[in-house]
Amino acid sequence: MLLSLENAPYIVVGLALAYFLGPYFQRWRLHDIPSPSFAAFTNFWLLLQTRQGKRFLSVDAAHKKYGKLVRISPKQVSIADDAAVPLIYGHGNGFLKADFYDAFVSIRRGLFNTRDRIEHTRKRKTVSHTFSAKSIGQFEQYIHHNIEEFVKQWTKLAELQGNPKTGYASLDALNWFNYLAFDIIGDLAFGAPFGMLEKGKDIAEVRKNPNDPPKYVAAVEVLNRRGEVSATLGCMPSLIPFAKYIPDRFFSEGLQAVSDLAGIAIARVSERTKPEVMANNTRVDLLARLMEGKDHTGNPLGREELTAEALTQLIAGSDTTSNTACAILYWCQRTPGVIEKLHKTLDEAIPKDIEVPTHAMVKDIDYLQWVIWETMRIHSTSAMGLPREIPAGAPPVEICGHIFGPGDVLSVPTYTVHRSKEIWGPDAEEFVPERWSPDRLTPRQKAAFIPFSHGPRACVGRNVAEMELLVMGATVFRLFEFQIEQKGPMETREGFLRKPLGLDVGMRRRTNRN
Repeated sequence: MLLSLENAPYIVVGLALAYFLGPYFQRWRLHDIPSPSFAAFTNFWLLLQTRQGKRFLSVDAAHKKYGKLVRISPKQVSIADDAAVPLIYGHGNGFLKADFYDAFVSIRRGLFNTRDRIEHTRKRKTVSHTFSAKSIGQFEQYIHHNIEEFVKQWTKLAELQGNPKTGYASLDALNWFNYLAFDIIGDLAFGAPFGMLEKGKDIAEVRKNPNDPPKYVAAVEVLNRRGEVSATLGCMPSLIPFAKYIPDRFFSEGLQAVSDLAGIAIARVSERTKPEVMANNTRVDLLARLMEGKDHTGNPLGREELTAEALTQLIAGSDTTSNTACAILYWCQRTPGVIEKLHKTLDEAIPKDIEVPTHAMVKDIDYLQWVIWETMRIHSTSAMGLPREIPAGAPPVEICGHIFGPGDVLSVPTYTVHRSKEIWGPDAEEFVPERWSPDRLTPRQKAAFIPFSHGPRACVGRNVAEMELLVMGATVFRLFEFQIEQKGPMETREGFLRKPLGLDVGMRRRTNRN
């Protein structure tokens, strides 16, 4: 006993060294890649940056200091090089989603978080027909209806709450873009909007099981917390089983949000699939298309898988759109000349008696499209590098002059690539919609633009998202005018996505349009 007590400090130190040095030496081929702080020895550095909501900034700072290759965990290397995008995310390379995605599983694995290639191929085939050109055309009616409600509510706000002298009504634009995006995706994915626009409030029904009595939660807040806690735990998946015991409310509240978000999908799918509802259903929405899909046995999707895929659509199609819409308003408002150009092009393209234009009316308005693309570049709602693992048995891969092998996890940080002066020029930090003009855009810039990711795991709903943003952007800038009321820049925080924390503006109906 005496001997063991005397040696205890050495044993503790030895175990600690083994814990931290083991992963480092296990990936000895990565030892010459620089890393910030203690990132090469433990996943805790990356977890800490993510917990603080600044992962994209910390990784970007590391690249500015160390160059294109940065080791951000014992086995993950961030590669800030656009040439690496097709190598890591492209078709045919065999890379797998890393265990980071295990933290995003709630009901069961869906298209977003499944890591098995065969299962992903089946799921993507099931979901892809949901986003066919024909389906997207049928979805427009639901998008259009909710944007009309948005215009109605903002017009009412301007009339009832507008300043008597200026006519501007004060509001947080982010909240209203959240209401609009959630109502649109509710209409598309679950058969009816959440009613947030009509109520002017963030609220949604939750059920843990289809037959449970409902409760109500703030859905936008739930989604934000879920994204933050899942992205944090994804940095150290070994913590997932023990997360509820961590003495930090961030984790307990985040895990509750994961449960509540699944409960929203359960409640809406349960309501939508009632026999009496299905008997009279004529809708051609996302859920109707998913119901046409098949499982691995060739049968219709079971309730659990159907709900998981509907939940994936809810997550993918809500705050991605609202965050981007908010950023569009911010960057257009703060950049001289942009609003005036938008007014001119929109007034020329859209008939005066039309309030909410069709997609056909706006899809060929170049300047509007450039504004949206430039916002996606400089704001980068999906800002982090999405991690991909080289599978066992795969041959070595050379990227940026370095050899990587099985078990290594690689990622390309979107925020850093989208702001690279090497790619975008000396004005990369500036908002310049004209850079997207065909006579200015280079092939390299076009290939380096990855707001929806790249390859077989890229966003299947890209065309729906772009339709929403085009119609929303055209409507908002043509019918309303704004003034920024908050002091300082628009602050953001990153969970899985980089989201604004708010945007205080004055809003009034525009009276001088053609």
